[in-house]
Amino acid sequence: MKKVFVSLCMASALMGLSSCASTKNAATLSSISGEWNIIEVNGTAVVPAPGQEFPYIGFDTKTGKVFGNSGCNRMMGSFDVNAKPGSIDLGSLASTRMACPDMTVENNVLSALNKVKKYKKLGKENIALCGASNRPIVVLQKKESVSKVSDLEGKWIISEAAGEAIPDGMEKQPFIEFNVAEKRLHGNAGCNLINGAFQVDDEGSSVISFPQVISTMMACPDMEVEDRVLKALNSVRSFGKLTGGGVGLYDADNNLVMVLVKN
Repeated sequence: MKKVFVSLCMASALMGLSSCASTKNAATLSSISGEWNIIEVNGTAVVPAPGQEFPYIGFDTKTGKVFGNSGCNRMMGSFDVNAKPGSIDLGSLASTRMACPDMTVENNVLSALNKVKKYKKLGKENIALCGASNRPIVVLQKKESVSKVSDLEGKWIISEAAGEAIPDGMEKQPFIEFNVAEKRLHGNAGCNLINGAFQVDDEGSSVISFPQVISTMMACPDMEVEDRVLKALNSVRSFGKLTGGGVGLYDADNNLVMVLVKN
């Protein structure tokens, strides 16, 4: 009987340490800043469906903005930066409505995030997001990002612009090719050629913009894709590596506005 009692006590202690109710490994607001891969939901490892991006979430702890990708669609929202340390409510997240062949990961991620009320450190590198019961329901791992402008060198296919996938089989597939040494680019927006320069802060910065991009003026039967591409390019303010492969271009609010995949 004593052994059973001791075992139960040990189990309770371990559960307490992994719980958001525990003061051990408490996290400050600044510790969740940045982008995080969603690697576990409700105790199950996240495995993206073939062709889908690995889900991630980002927190801007200065403005209270939330952004990311739930596995298929972009998600966005806000949280209270003045809340008690360790407390966060993600119940008001919104997302785009693009349909993907398999929405299982996305549905699980969004359902879990909707229940998040607290956060804490989990080990040295991860963050646990907990529900009202204080049990971890989402585990986050710091997302790797592109740290060098030189990583952009070469030709990239534009696979998504302004939250919508670029249709397959276009006569002129939108693309961008970067010449990092000269800080110039050229490509095709879907109908017309684009050329110009891009601006960056320095080699180790993720800040980038395209203030001097121009295009030819040929008229095509359908300009919808081109309009989306040019509008997205005009809004870009930063870039980062996507876990599922490729590079994401983000606007001033950290919304993903364009996805590039290596040609």
